[in-house]
Amino acid sequence: MTKSILYQSKRLAGLRRFAIAITFLNILGHTVLGFEQSWAQPIVALVTAYSVELLLETIDARINRQQPRFLGSFSNFIDFLLSAHITALAVAMLLYANERLFPIAFATAVAIGSKAIFRLPEGKRHFFNPSNFGITITLLLFPWVGIAPPYQFTENLSGWADWILPALIVCTGTFLNARFTRKLPLIAGWLGAFVLQAALRSYVFETPLIPALLPMTGVAFVLFTFYMVTDPGTTPRKPLDQVFFGASVAAVYGLLMVCHIVFGLFFALTIVCTLRGLNFYTQTWINQMSRTKILVPALTR
Repeated sequence: MTKSILYQSKRLAGLRRFAIAITFLNILGHTVLGFEQSWAQPIVALVTAYSVELLLETIDARINRQQPRFLGSFSNFIDFLLSAHITALAVAMLLYANERLFPIAFATAVAIGSKAIFRLPEGKRHFFNPSNFGITITLLLFPWVGIAPPYQFTENLSGWADWILPALIVCTGTFLNARFTRKLPLIAGWLGAFVLQAALRSYVFETPLIPALLPMTGVAFVLFTFYMVTDPGTTPRKPLDQVFFGASVAAVYGLLMVCHIVFGLFFALTIVCTLRGLNFYTQTWINQMSRTKILVPALTR
């Protein structure tokens, strides 16, 4: 089995388990934990995600004169929609738009659409984390939309249950990222740099250290750490590059906090993904220019 096939196999296995985990969390959240959103919002997000994903794939397949990837078998159809399923539930779970459904549908459509629009130079891989990008754009365009209150994940829990849920998320997240996505170096870089930026802000700006580290104790931060910043499709594969990516997100977050900009986690990840995408395009342009300089003299001899 080649490395590419092995990687795709592990990625698919990870997506399946991630889809099951986030589905279970949403059901548990709306029935037990105390999610503030209505049931209509995840349903609208799912319908939007499935529709846009299928439409874009159909258009792409027709342009390239090939069979859509969701055809062939029921298993292909389900596996094809796994990514859209995860994106939709993440958007519906993390955004709070009161009772309005349009912002949820908009964020989901932007998230799915970003995979078709913002791609690396070879044209096969996207470089924005879909759900994070959709959330970021929605927060920027609709100031009255916010992030779901962090307390909703444990609102109806008490005693030992307050510890069991985060511990379960950490254990399952660690297993998925160690076994399937291989993103533990990224998590280490992100967490280490997050502590470092908090210490630097405390030292330079006399920010109390404990409040600067307090976000790490929330379930929302744990979910972001194990299930969003580690997105296998939009983060580096090499361990050292992963560490640098995670540390970069933490560094940008620290700068946003210094500038008193809210929603720093989501904005920081979008900024780093943007810079990563621009770096790929810059490197491609430099390589093309270098080949042109070599080719032109050879042709004029």
